[in-house]
Amino acid sequence: MERHQVAVYVAAMATGALVGWGVPEIGPGLEHAINPVLAALLYVTFLQVPAAELVHSLRVGRFLTAALVVNFLVVPLVVAAMFAFLPADQAVRMGVLLVLLTPCIDYVIVFSSLAGGSSQRLLAATPLLLLAQMVFLPVYLYLFMGSELASIVEPGPFITAFLVLIVIPLTLAWLTQTWAACRPVGQKTADAMGTAMVPLMAATLLTVVASQIPKLGGNLGDVAHVVPFYLLFLLVMAFVGLAVTRLFRLSTPDGRAIVFTGATRNSLVVLPLALALPDRLAMAAVVVVTQTLVEVTGMVIYVRAIPRLLPAR
Repeated sequence: MERHQVAVYVAAMATGALVGWGVPEIGPGLEHAINPVLAALLYVTFLQVPAAELVHSLRVGRFLTAALVVNFLVVPLVVAAMFAFLPADQAVRMGVLLVLLTPCIDYVIVFSSLAGGSSQRLLAATPLLLLAQMVFLPVYLYLFMGSELASIVEPGPFITAFLVLIVIPLTLAWLTQTWAACRPVGQKTADAMGTAMVPLMAATLLTVVASQIPKLGGNLGDVAHVVPFYLLFLLVMAFVGLAVTRLFRLSTPDGRAIVFTGATRNSLVVLPLALALPDRLAMAAVVVVTQTLVEVTGMVIYVRAIPRLLPAR
């Protein structure tokens, strides 16, 4: 499965789309399964981040600085340039902002590795990227949405999502690592959990797509309007990532990782935040899922194109 991860993910999304269209009545039930599968996926993802190595990873100053710059300085500028041209619908704009302003912390590592990127450094940077986006996301949402943000977002669901999807999985992952360091059975358990990464990602993608497809209904045209923006974002970020790589004089593997972290977004983690919005903004969740469909397809191209854009020296 690890050798054919991209095909597995595409197949999972295609299956989810078929299930969603063919049996739309199961959508609400599957929606309740999103948080559990996401929490399990993030637990396995965090399990691959050695807590003992985090301090060492923080010493890799140029890579971490480049990752923070591309995600929290450059990306908001790119989004700001696009924002005025987005559809005027509030739900559409909110969905686009939620997904494009948050860097991916899960399958970006897989795709970066397939393209020869420094997946270990990206993996070690994951907790920092995760915490930084939780700090910066409310700030950027306010800058883009202004005073109307208060009537859209309630802090309760956001705090709950942060605890359930981030704090608890991260704590359990590090407790598992401690157990693995002390007991052979703990190490075997950690190794077994690590093999679940691809199946869990596939299950997450299938669940998310199948649960959200029925919501399209008569809004297919409105949602389709954001697809060109997502495609443009992927195109622009490839060259922006290259520019940041050269600015910080990174090695080729590190540079490829920077390109991927700038281009891939955190759609699966922000989806519960979109689902927590008022009913009148329900389409925001579909806009987020649409980005996932576009991005995974784009990553198939990225895996082949980025090594040519950043060839080995």
